[in-house]
Amino acid sequence: MSTPIRNIKELAMDNKLRPTKKLSHEESWGYDRSIIDYIQRAAAHGLYEIRGLGAKRRLPHFDDLVFLGASMSRYPLEGYREKCTTKTMLGTRFAKKPIALEIPITIAGMSFGALSAHVKDALGRAATEMGTSTTTGDGGMTLEERASSKILVYQCLPSRYGFNPDDLRKANAIEVVIGQGAKPGGGGMLLGQKVNPRVAKMRTLPEGVDQRSACRHPDWTGPDDLAIKIRELREITDWEKPIYVKVGATRTFNDVKLAIHSGADVVVVDGMQGGTAATQTCFIEHVGIPTLAALRQAVDALEDMNMKGTVQLIVSGGIRTGADVAKALAMGADAVSIGQGVLVALGCNSESWIHDGEHISAVEGYETIGAAPGFCHHCHTGQCPVGITTQDAVLEQRLQPEVGARRVKNYLKTLNMELTTIARACGKQNVHHLEREDLVALTIEAAAMAHIPLAGTNWIPGAMNAL
Repeated sequence: MSTPIRNIKELAMDNKLRPTKKLSHEESWGYDRSIIDYIQRAAAHGLYEIRGLGAKRRLPHFDDLVFLGASMSRYPLEGYREKCTTKTMLGTRFAKKPIALEIPITIAGMSFGALSAHVKDALGRAATEMGTSTTTGDGGMTLEERASSKILVYQCLPSRYGFNPDDLRKANAIEVVIGQGAKPGGGGMLLGQKVNPRVAKMRTLPEGVDQRSACRHPDWTGPDDLAIKIRELREITDWEKPIYVKVGATRTFNDVKLAIHSGADVVVVDGMQGGTAATQTCFIEHVGIPTLAALRQAVDALEDMNMKGTVQLIVSGGIRTGADVAKALAMGADAVSIGQGVLVALGCNSESWIHDGEHISAVEGYETIGAAPGFCHHCHTGQCPVGITTQDAVLEQRLQPEVGARRVKNYLKTLNMELTTIARACGKQNVHHLEREDLVALTIEAAAMAHIPLAGTNWIPGAMNAL
């Protein structure tokens, strides 16, 4: 005889008394709150998200490497009493006037349009005081930027917005931009709220209308055409200016080789941790490779072509600290370029802005755009609460050039002090003498990407000696 089925009331009572796991409070891995929010927003609006800054998810990074400081087998340098050189030369391959920098830390290309004129002025002043370079970005050269920057790199982008041969001749170097780490394969964006009369005039655009830059150059399609373009740029500047070629990190080994083949003096590789003023979130998070992996591939390409030291390498994308700079140089870069870190130094995501030495709360401004200090990525809106990524005549007053210049100078000075401190600890009299042998990796992923041994072992995952 079968056991009679108990009624629902009895079963409910049993379940109440029996201890159970609260599944209602478990978040799905594949459908966590952020994915659910993404799907529901897409369903409601039929639009993808556009935002600024860089990748938010955790990626293998320089933090996953550490230095082997000197002890018995190596002798360290004594504090600040023994010199550690930071001078850096860029563009020595063909240019009559290569760039001489006091430090191997440069300021990345960020356009007037993305940034206010006050910010471009501040960056130029800080870079000049530190003996390094700034870069124009899309949209051309401003008078403030050229006046304040002793060493200015002029970008030649697919859009050609604001591109002017006379300004080209006024620059100290030229950077041909093929791609950007935050959006390799995609063009730039400048939403209409940032296209004020001055920006519109410089870019020959209607005011207040969204601008989307081209994703490829209009007058060439491959490396042989690029070689012709580079010769054209050399001729128009009497072979004086170094020519940089910037690529977003994807197929980095082949891209660097092709850039060298095309005649570049300097190759700039921008990893996916690099920032942007505005692009689709799907680009930022899902296109490109981490800076750590891209740097190793770029150095491999230089060594494969026997061009290490002849063609200089600049790496960018997620460089934040002096330790990051030191690790990039140890892996084979000649210099680094910083964008997001500089914006944060200026006050990006700060709770306040400075007026006459007084800190004024910016929290209300963040609330207006639906953000908060430390979480803001709303560069594309033009409503930056601290006056950095804006063309609003009132908001831009919140960042005065002299204040911004002082903050960026202090930041660059700190990075350089950290860089030389680490170099001395490794027994180096020149920061460019840092080498891969000085590094070990803390994770298998970082070891494989950087081709650096896992700490405490001689094992490099994926290398032939690992078999």
